[in-house]
Amino acid sequence: MDWFLSLFTNTGSVAHIVVLYALVIAVGVVLGKIKFGSISLGVTFVLFAGIVVGHIYNAVGVSDPDGGLACPQQVLTFVQDFGLILFVYCIGLQVGPGFFQSFKKEGVQLNLVTIGIVTLNIITMLTLYYLVFDTSDAKQLPMAVGVLCGAITNTPGLGAAQEAITTLGIDMGNMNIASGYACAYPLGVVGIITAMILVRYFCRIKLEKEEEQIRLNQEENPHAKPYHLTLKVTNHALDGKTFGQLNQFLGRTFVCTHYMKGGAIITPNRDTAIGYGDELMVVCAEDDAEAVTAFIGTPASVDWKAEQAPSISRRILVTKSEVNGKTFGQMHFSSMYGVNVTRITRSGMDLFADRSLRIQIGDRLMVVGPEDCVNRVEKVLGNSIKRLDHPNVGSIFLGILVGIVFGMIPFQFPGMATPLKLGIAGGPLVIAILAGCYGYKFHLVTYTTTSANLLLREIGLILFLASVGIKAGAGFWETVVNGDGITYVWVGFLITIVPLLIMGTVARLKFKMNYFTLMGVIAGSTTDPPALGYANQTANNDAASVGYSTVYPLAMFLRILTAQALILFLCA
Repeated sequence: MDWFLSLFTNTGSVAHIVVLYALVIAVGVVLGKIKFGSISLGVTFVLFAGIVVGHIYNAVGVSDPDGGLACPQQVLTFVQDFGLILFVYCIGLQVGPGFFQSFKKEGVQLNLVTIGIVTLNIITMLTLYYLVFDTSDAKQLPMAVGVLCGAITNTPGLGAAQEAITTLGIDMGNMNIASGYACAYPLGVVGIITAMILVRYFCRIKLEKEEEQIRLNQEENPHAKPYHLTLKVTNHALDGKTFGQLNQFLGRTFVCTHYMKGGAIITPNRDTAIGYGDELMVVCAEDDAEAVTAFIGTPASVDWKAEQAPSISRRILVTKSEVNGKTFGQMHFSSMYGVNVTRITRSGMDLFADRSLRIQIGDRLMVVGPEDCVNRVEKVLGNSIKRLDHPNVGSIFLGILVGIVFGMIPFQFPGMATPLKLGIAGGPLVIAILAGCYGYKFHLVTYTTTSANLLLREIGLILFLASVGIKAGAGFWETVVNGDGITYVWVGFLITIVPLLIMGTVARLKFKMNYFTLMGVIAGSTTDPPALGYANQTANNDAASVGYSTVYPLAMFLRILTAQALILFLCA
């Protein structure tokens, strides 16, 4: 049995390290699925499993002689930092393509609310720090930042704060900010959901009215939603004009998929002449439908399938990097290939194929035209599912390399003794966002399937959480029982709920924000999936998900940078 015991006691062996991580992660993931009401902690429970295991090893005296931990300090630090880098980089790739778009139109208002919540979280934390904590102790401010990260349930922020502590060389002794995070996290999840409920009652919101408002105001942008029309040309001014001229006259973007002229159905291009009395099928943006109809003619009824049109329609998957980032206007599908693209499916959403819309790897295009022309376009776009089955590992690690280098660049600000660095958390995050937005300009394909991105992200997160938990476990019990553990709990709860109640009420009364959208904004501003799950259960629509996805990129970016900046500015 000695060989078996050595797996758990020989802290320097590779086998022990792997067994230790496997045990912590497996137990944490399983227990994280247990629901308390409708709430579960998910993979975050890996942190608590790590704390328990770290505490047990410390209690029985089985630990690494150099670091006093369940495995060597250098190993824990490496796995923790590598997991954090992998996690934040995959987050950046996920949010990158839509990061700057989230600031357009109605997204501005939602992100202003998020900025308000982030700002009030920091103000509340600093106020309570000066009122409650021992400000003469240099360790207390980092602990308060740890409580802040737990209160807003933001694990990457915890990693950024820990890195800043290491950069400044702050001696935390037997204290670890992960202890403050762990104390505040459970009530942080509860506090976010509680704030949603209280805002509902404070503002006397009726869910039925909110649902009706959602139905009246469609969630999708009407200019992006495809709309199909069958029209008869009754505008004499168009007789003899080409479709290219029609586009110029109308000033609206539309696509003609079928055109009946003299009883024959053709797929038109820009040079096809229009005749009075001809019939055509048009796809345009929903809010352009009325203008298109009024300009061309009158609605008609044609059974295009019964007419046995020679054209076909096919969904084609974009897999070739050569077309990544090009606009539909640049591809000239109609004039060069003799086909029309009626719509694009991206991340489960149907978008109108506007000429200015950029094509991304992974998009699915609905292509209409003669079969030989559609086959030719298929070769241009790729349509190879196997090519997307393999993530672009090279571009991922190239981006991580650039992100690490960028994160090490020092930025000097007045009043700071130590230059600010984005570090291993902020650097890869910024580069990933930029790569997701503008990678196509450098012929960089950053596409990964949703499942591949999620897998890499989850692996990075659980490695980080397990390492942090094992490290914190040695001094956790002393911190909670003999230290300020109870203080961390109630301070964290106030940091969570006070800003959400204030900004939630402002968003509702000042901005007249729909309650379901507001729930998504609250969940997104705290980057909290359990809160989003509760919001989706409450709503019979996806308004909460839309709000969440709109503010999540900015919220994650701000949470990581502010956690780091608080340590660097106030502890330097």
